[in-house]
Amino acid sequence: MKKIILAAVAIIGLVSCNNSQQQTENSQGKTAYIDTSRLLKEYQEAKDIEAKYKAKEDQMSKELETELTKLEAEIEFVKKNAQAKGVEWFQKNAANLQEKEQRLMYVQQGLQQQLNSEYSKEADTLVKTVKKFVKDYGKEKGYDYIYGTNEASNTVLYAKDGQEITDEIVKLLNEKYNTKSPKEENAEIVEEAKK
Repeated sequence: MKKIILAAVAIIGLVSCNNSQQQTENSQGKTAYIDTSRLLKEYQEAKDIEAKYKAKEDQMSKELETELTKLEAEIEFVKKNAQAKGVEWFQKNAANLQEKEQRLMYVQQGLQQQLNSEYSKEADTLVKTVKKFVKDYGKEKGYDYIYGTNEASNTVLYAKDGQEITDEIVKLLNEKYNTKSPKEENAEIVEEAKK
């Protein structure tokens, strides 16, 4: 799940870019960059989303583990009683257990898909929020370009000291996130979903 947010946030750095020829011609413009990997690690909302879905995944795993344990006990019971109860009894019960196992796998796959879908929606909302924030920040501070870089794709190979604004962006995003009330947050999510 973290890979989904990481890939999506990598796009953030390209908010103000036009094309490479214009970048070369306008190299005198005010530029900065954000380390999107650090942004994800340090931005509280991203951490909260990650923790929320990790907890949901853990809960789902526990519930499935309980069902799997019950199934394994039934399998052992059928194996132990196979000779005493006969081949016909064994075949009937083995078929039932196989059906239970398949249903359990389908349930697991369905829950995982649902969880991934919910996570993706929240991650997309997070990315839109951060992109908008960076765009507004760039306009307010007079930047011509704000680039993004991360561990997976180093788009900034060199930058003069002082060009990285990750710390400032994380600080401002966290301040904004920490001052939101749950009602405001839900309203923003609904509004973003409409766009």
